[in-house]
Amino acid sequence: MSLHPTLQPYADAWTHSVEAISELLQPLAEAEWNRRTPCPGWSVRDVVSHVIGLDCEMLGDPRPIHTLPRDLFHVTNDHQRYMEMQVDVRRHHTAPEMTSELEYVVIRRTRQLRNESRDPGTKVRGPLGTELTLEESMRRHAFDVWVHEQDLRTALGRPGNLDSPGAHVARDVLLGELPRVVAEDAQAPRSSAVVFDVHGPVEFLRTIRVDIQGRGTLETAPALGPAATLTLDWETYVRLACGRVTPESVSDRLKTEGDPELTAAILHNFTVTK
Repeated sequence: MSLHPTLQPYADAWTHSVEAISELLQPLAEAEWNRRTPCPGWSVRDVVSHVIGLDCEMLGDPRPIHTLPRDLFHVTNDHQRYMEMQVDVRRHHTAPEMTSELEYVVIRRTRQLRNESRDPGTKVRGPLGTELTLEESMRRHAFDVWVHEQDLRTALGRPGNLDSPGAHVARDVLLGELPRVVAEDAQAPRSSAVVFDVHGPVEFLRTIRVDIQGRGTLETAPALGPAATLTLDWETYVRLACGRVTPESVSDRLKTEGDPELTAAILHNFTVTK
């Protein structure tokens, strides 16, 4: 194995999630592929198409030449249009076509990872022509595939893997967004602190401190007298941060203390996925 040790956790997380997705799909009847998922506008088939498309992009395959319909209400920006292309082109594929393509793409990606010898800092192409490091690309990819595994589990009534390798990658990705959410988007007061207390399969207590310049930093030390505290379970945290639910719909699974205007602003800006 030539994969750099920094990249191995992301390869392991992707492998675990994509194999779980394959297992979820095996027993499905054709009609179940049309079930709605928590991902806005996407069915089970659409989510699987997206996962296939993501891995095709990681492989460097050419993007499909395809014109999107004009009536896709959930597609509202360039990033969503970019992602929708790989989905819409497969909307009429049958269940056997979907599972065989996923299996083939996974074989190719596994081979690619086995032969991956580049440095984690190597620049690679991202969505919409962006440039990012190989490490960030693999990290984001492991995160995306785990989140979509959870979308499929919700749609199919098959909960699980909330503490898998992908879940721990997701925790770190989502925590990395919190300083911006609290300090910039929610405009928390300067020289204040906000505490997030998350319980369940993945547990953590984190503090976002906002300095005198209004910059937010993530800390593990608890804060005395925080401006706000949000307590919730891990699954709810993920679904809120990924835009799968609204704060109002999960209010019974969410406890807030402190400044009500600040907690409302944080929850209003909590979704960090595009």
